[in-house]
Amino acid sequence: MPYLFTSESVSEGHPDKIADQISDAVLDSMLLQDRNAKVACEVFVTTGLAIIGGEIRTKAYVDLQKVVRGVIQRIGYTRAEYQFDANSCGVINVIHEQSDDIYRGVKRGRLADQGAGDQGMMFGYACSETENFMPLPIELAHALLRELAAIRKEGRLMTYLRPDSKSQVTIEYDDNNQPLRIDTIVLSTQHDEFIQPKSSSLASRRLAEEKMVERIRDDVLNILIPRVKRRFPSRIRRLFDDRIKYHINPTGKFVIGGPHGDTGLTGRKIIVDTYGGRGAHGGGAFSGKDPSKVDRSAAYALRHVAKNMVAAGICSEVLVQVAYAIGIAEPVGLYVNTYGTARVHDASGNIMSDAAIAKKISEIFDLRPGMIIKRLGLLNPIYSETAAYGHMGRTPCVKVINGKEYECFTWEKLDYVDKLRRAFRLT
Repeated sequence: MPYLFTSESVSEGHPDKIADQISDAVLDSMLLQDRNAKVACEVFVTTGLAIIGGEIRTKAYVDLQKVVRGVIQRIGYTRAEYQFDANSCGVINVIHEQSDDIYRGVKRGRLADQGAGDQGMMFGYACSETENFMPLPIELAHALLRELAAIRKEGRLMTYLRPDSKSQVTIEYDDNNQPLRIDTIVLSTQHDEFIQPKSSSLASRRLAEEKMVERIRDDVLNILIPRVKRRFPSRIRRLFDDRIKYHINPTGKFVIGGPHGDTGLTGRKIIVDTYGGRGAHGGGAFSGKDPSKVDRSAAYALRHVAKNMVAAGICSEVLVQVAYAIGIAEPVGLYVNTYGTARVHDASGNIMSDAAIAKKISEIFDLRPGMIIKRLGLLNPIYSETAAYGHMGRTPCVKVINGKEYECFTWEKLDYVDKLRRAFRLT
């Protein structure tokens, strides 16, 4: 029987995402000067204020005021009427040094012996629904907001847009877990008060608000949606049919937003950051954490494992879990769930069990924290790019700082496909 599945995303101007982006900008600025910096940076933003806290051990000196204001400026909070803007907001620094008790468990003479920065379990997921092996609902939810932000920054169309926005996409799936159509799209975007009421009466104010919502709805349907559709191949574009239910700014007026409308905290959008609710999540946030924190580095490593497994043809959907003890390098466990989609055979010609697949995967991928860091190049200042529109499913790229190139989103590379195909006798 067909069923519905929903994922959401939030824009770079959402309060929680502002906090994430500041946290990762602080991390990048530290790693740029000190590759061995130990950083756990938390941010709180509210009306006219950003508070920077956490634990950091580094030789670097960073002008935190400059970093924070630079992020806020780039996002687009540049007007005093937002009551949170780059030039006038307060910045309070309450960072202290990382605990020696934690540091002693992480620091080792050899990278291969580096212990996990904390206990916990992390997950990676991949499926064949999209070209980048991500679930379709979260992929569409991100695409809506990336395109909306691009329109806002271009400044030619939808000129009333402000930085804060959210999206939600519901997909109808068939009995074989294949997308049939888009059932519902929810989009809420902050905006200027671009239509003024003719009088102070309640009726006049409501009429002005209704006209603003009507204009925004028309622009979403006629400007935003066509641009989003062009991002996808024909098999995805055909899912946009005339039966889609649209809820555009369903509460009406959305002028007050950003940190003035709601406080923001680092790490509050972990499902947006990963797979939109598909698969599983260990609970640990990513932004502001250096790669010694396996909450981040191991989640990236398992996305790398899962994506390469699906791309190699081992299965069409997979969830991979790893778990660690604080200060210990070797994982305490590795789990694989292919949801019955495994296509590889054992020596007897039977479909290989998930347990057998997990054993072979553990022999191919070294999941000790230090080796993850080395394999994926995680000591580089590559994290600001991850802090909005998802850490997974992104396109590997090169970031240039001071003339030096750094590879970003290395966990999205399909560089283990051939090795996996040989190991599972798929060639």
